[in-house]
Amino acid sequence: MYLALLVIFLQCSELYAQGKVYQVFTFNGVKIKVEPSDKVKNGAPMSIICHADISKNTDFQLKHNFTFFKDGKLVFMTISDKEDARYEIPVAKSADTGDYECRVKAGDKLVISKPIYVWVAGMTKPILTADKKEVSEGEIVKLRCELPEEVPPLEFYFRKIKTNSEPIAKRVAEQNQNFSEMEYYVEAGDNILQFDCFGKRQVKSGWESSQHSNKTLVTVKEPFRNPTLITTPSNNLTEGDIIEFQCSTVAAEMRGIEIIFQKNRTILNSVRDKKSLKYSTLATQEDSGEYLCKVEQGAVSKTTKLNVFVSELFPKPTLSASMTQLDENKDLILNCSINGSRRANFSILRKSSSGDILLKKSRILAIKVNVNDTGSYTCKAEVKGIVKESKPVRISVYAPVSKPTLSVVSGSPEVVLGNPLQLICHSVMGTPPITFTFYKGDEIKKNVTNDTYATFLDEDIGLNDNGGYKCDARNNHSSGVKTSNILNVTVIVPIRGASLGSVPYGEVEVGSDTAFLCSVKEGSWPIHFKFFKKTDHEELLHEAREYSDRTIWHKKTMKRRDTGTYYCMASNRASVDVRSHPITISVILAAWQKGVIAAFVLTAMAGAGAVALWWFLCKKKKAKGPSMEMSGSALAPSLASEKLTRPPSDGNYYSGSGYIEDNENHMKSTDESKGPDLESAEVDYTEVEVSTLDPHRDSMENRHSRIYGHPDAT
Repeated sequence: MYLALLVIFLQCSELYAQGKVYQVFTFNGVKIKVEPSDKVKNGAPMSIICHADISKNTDFQLKHNFTFFKDGKLVFMTISDKEDARYEIPVAKSADTGDYECRVKAGDKLVISKPIYVWVAGMTKPILTADKKEVSEGEIVKLRCELPEEVPPLEFYFRKIKTNSEPIAKRVAEQNQNFSEMEYYVEAGDNILQFDCFGKRQVKSGWESSQHSNKTLVTVKEPFRNPTLITTPSNNLTEGDIIEFQCSTVAAEMRGIEIIFQKNRTILNSVRDKKSLKYSTLATQEDSGEYLCKVEQGAVSKTTKLNVFVSELFPKPTLSASMTQLDENKDLILNCSINGSRRANFSILRKSSSGDILLKKSRILAIKVNVNDTGSYTCKAEVKGIVKESKPVRISVYAPVSKPTLSVVSGSPEVVLGNPLQLICHSVMGTPPITFTFYKGDEIKKNVTNDTYATFLDEDIGLNDNGGYKCDARNNHSSGVKTSNILNVTVIVPIRGASLGSVPYGEVEVGSDTAFLCSVKEGSWPIHFKFFKKTDHEELLHEAREYSDRTIWHKKTMKRRDTGTYYCMASNRASVDVRSHPITISVILAAWQKGVIAAFVLTAMAGAGAVALWWFLCKKKKAKGPSMEMSGSALAPSLASEKLTRPPSDGNYYSGSGYIEDNENHMKSTDESKGPDLESAEVDYTEVEVSTLDPHRDSMENRHSRIYGHPDAT
């Protein structure tokens, strides 16, 4: 039974599974719209509607999650099984302006709409408040303007409204708050003030402005009244009248009140803690102009202006001179006059740094002038206490210039070729300005106007410029031009191309003389020559001053220590030392000294040979005895043969040859006798030895051979 029930259940489950259908849906899109439109008036209702377009495979219920965003921020969300959702804004404000979008989520699927821009047109009316309703001039009023329903950033504009004048606006930008504050300084004359404000915000289409706020009224109190300025007798006067000014004010509190009276920028008088000020003066034409009475207390300042005109009583005097430039000891007449020939008290004065010097109380002054009378002169005229002064007249009195002196600035009348030459022309006497003229030959080179001297720099110096400079000096004196003496200038040519030679050159025998010649290619005389020998330091051997381009130095008795390197140096007034190339001198032995040494050596060698021969013969004689006597004739030729075959050595060759020649002669005489006489043979050998010791002949031959072989021999 149970088995049958199980089979029936399994068959029913299979049939149910075959009949079940899966739920499928998809988003076709999501749209957002605004009702009544995307531009709404401030305060009107507004609805944001989001619609989801969805397709389903069957008719089944689906939950939708709607989310509304403004400018990226969440503002509303709802869940509904319907495909539409509404975000209601009963009263739209300007803060609701922005970009809106909606997002719809169903299951695990999410779709976002395109954004829509909503503009809530119009801003709320701002509210303006003031911290004071009544202020005094010079005080501060603090204002506050607020847009309570607006969102920053905002711009606020404060306006100060005065009667019969255009409002003055001030702008303040606020980035983080919907209100702003402003301070106003209450100026003098601000009796009744009105203030208002308005705001602005930026939208996509530009700037949007709010309505103007309520007007705030501020009453201003005066701490003191505008000053009053009057003149007595009037503000239209004539020179010589007494004019009196009075400046006054009315103040609630006199403490701190200051009254200042001034003309243009010059303060004439002032008082403190008083209600009035007086100032009087003798009117002159210079007193015409604008006067100011200024009253100040703290930060408040009030001013009253008054124009005064003073007519001329008499014109300024005129000073005339018979001459303005004249020689000393000439007559000068000064005359002071007034147009219209009005009677006045005249005086003539001379200007100076320490003050005017009164010369005469008269309209005419006649004097004989000297150079000290040079200066500026004026005259004054007085009528009814009014003194007027003329324009100054410049009088110049000239003393004649003295004969100028022309000299070289460096002192010496010479110049090195290639260097500039600076001249100075000077006059000891003469009233400046003095004009100096420089000449080179007859050519004018330069004109200079100065007080007592002038300089000229000649940069074109040639080899033939050896004179011809002069200068003239003149001023406004009638005596004319004075000319200096002619200045002759010597042109110094610098040293060029120094060289050194010697006779003999190269090798010099000990004890002989040597001549050193130092010369230059170019250079002005005199020339200073110096001879040096190079050692571990520069050794000065000789110096000479010559009016020539060369000099010879004879050095006596040369010694071996004089061997070395020599050079010379030349200089003149150009102060440039020119050095020659060095030469080398070798001091060698003289020919006769070499001969003496050779003769001494040969003599010593010959003596040694003779002694050796004598010793050898004596030894043989003792050894052989009679047998030697028997063979004496044979021994001689043998000995002669030995002498002939001896090789030359160390300079003894020439002496040996002399010896051989003499021996051969003796040998021949021995052969002729045919007699073996040993004693006779010994005599022959003695003669041979004596003949070889002739040093005079050998040394002379050596000496002549040495001199003629030297390349410098004579």
